[in-house]
Amino acid sequence: MKVSIITVSYNSAKTVGDTMQSVFRQTYSDIEYIVVDGASTDGTQDVIRQNEPLFDGRLKWISEKDGGIYDAMNKGIQMATGDVVGILNSDDYFTSSDVIERMVKAFDDPKVDAVYGDIHFIHDGEPDKCVRYYSSKPFRPLWLRFGYMPAHPSFYCRREVFEKVGLYKTDYKIGSDYEMMVRLFMIHKIRAKYLPMDFVTMRTGGTSTRNVKSRLQLIKDDVRGCRENGIYTNPLMISMKYLYKILEFRR
Repeated sequence: MKVSIITVSYNSAKTVGDTMQSVFRQTYSDIEYIVVDGASTDGTQDVIRQNEPLFDGRLKWISEKDGGIYDAMNKGIQMATGDVVGILNSDDYFTSSDVIERMVKAFDDPKVDAVYGDIHFIHDGEPDKCVRYYSSKPFRPLWLRFGYMPAHPSFYCRREVFEKVGLYKTDYKIGSDYEMMVRLFMIHKIRAKYLPMDFVTMRTGGTSTRNVKSRLQLIKDDVRGCRENGIYTNPLMISMKYLYKILEFRR
């Protein structure tokens, strides 16, 4: 089974090398690695070129202007030829070298459309200190109405599912990944399996949690994502996810 891993980058010269190295270190060998760069100006392309020989022809990459992160993700999905597709952003890296190997085994069951697990967050420069642990274990599709979804960086889906349900909507500012989950779980009723393992290490400071304005935009996008798919929710219900997030933080 071939796995397509997509990394979207923009001015990520400081971190994309760690991302690429973590893909290279995976024990599973049948990986197609795709990097979609948004015409970075900080030397990101040089870092990609430096790491390209590691992949022995299994790396495909482009660098061109795009319409934002979701447009770039869509480009990667359209370039993918793997049986299973997942996204590893350029600020993140796999927590261990056997993530893909263990994930692939879950797809031995032909009834499984998608697989997801956990992620954790660190402060840049403190890789051994977990400041927040996001467990997807409690997830049920009904929870989407309250803004809670599987950790997107841990989410792997059969490519044929994307071909059926469509790509990420590019007119969302932050919440298109959430809308995708609503579409997949609530509308198309995909069958997914949770793996109790830490897939990805993320650096804090992502777009969706950067400041109050970003959080308000995310709530707005999440409400829209439900309503456009005929699922009832409201801003108060979506905001409930922040109560759960308080429990995720580590001291």
